[in-house]
Amino acid sequence: MGGDHAPGEIVAGALRAKEELGVNILLVGDPQQIKAVMPPKINMDRLEIVPAEEAIAMDEEPLNAVRKKRKASINVAMDLVKKQQADAVFSAGHSGAAMASALLRLGRLPGIDRPAIGTVFPTIVAGKPVLILDVGANVDCRPKFLEQFAVMGSIYSQYVLGMPEPKIGLLNIGEEDTKGNDLALKTYELLQKNQQINFIGNAEGRDVLSGDFDVIVCDGFVGNVLLKFAESLGGVILQILREELPQGLHGQIGTAILKPNLKRIKQRMDHAEHGGALLLGVDGICFIGHGSSQAPSIFSAIRMAKEAVDNQVLTRLQSQYQILQNEAD
Repeated sequence: MGGDHAPGEIVAGALRAKEELGVNILLVGDPQQIKAVMPPKINMDRLEIVPAEEAIAMDEEPLNAVRKKRKASINVAMDLVKKQQADAVFSAGHSGAAMASALLRLGRLPGIDRPAIGTVFPTIVAGKPVLILDVGANVDCRPKFLEQFAVMGSIYSQYVLGMPEPKIGLLNIGEEDTKGNDLALKTYELLQKNQQINFIGNAEGRDVLSGDFDVIVCDGFVGNVLLKFAESLGGVILQILREELPQGLHGQIGTAILKPNLKRIKQRMDHAEHGGALLLGVDGICFIGHGSSQAPSIFSAIRMAKEAVDNQVLTRLQSQYQILQNEAD
């Protein structure tokens, strides 16, 4: 029920995922509204509508709304994961409410003070993404929070993204260890001393998409600004390509020839191909999507959730983080 285009686009993306990914879909929300946007004579195999009496609006204070509206769709969805009736939850609604509900119902992993929203960016190195966290869960952070983000990000990058020894960076205004504000300086010291991660230093803004880093940590305020700028930049470049390449006869011929290449460019740059961000640090698999998400983004987010389940990301985070904690003790 959450998102600018709910429930129509949410349902459309979920139905596509059911057919193409072979997953079981639980649509949580108002049954009448959900059924109204479904195609006629739909195959209900591997599809279930789970009623929820309420929904949390974007203008509501998240924590109060989650506590007050116990039967809100996000709470009902989280409960399904907690009761192991679902493997993962996805929401394109109020991100603060999704995080609050995940914390209250699923709880934090042992040793984690604050969960972080991690999202994958493409880099100039094909097939080598970079994980950025936090991109919005924690506007204000302490150095130890960022250190925990780095450990979680390293585990996720290694076991899910396939990076053997993830290179960790701290987003900063300069590469020197003396640069940055108080948070950056203190976090740098913690990351440099942490033997559990492969910290290689500060990452400037120009380094984010360079492919030199596998994980970059920052506070949620900076991360969210970075996320939305990167998304808009990708859209701008794609729009310029659409407008400029077909100009004139040579351009039209060239565009036809380059069509497969342009499709690959779109797949690497378009945020709709990635769909959502994983909330790392809670005791369950929870993906949070953009409020503007449409069917392709919903499909991609469900695909990412399936990959997280298939790769046992939660189990790996639980076990590996516990091992690292024991070694640190």
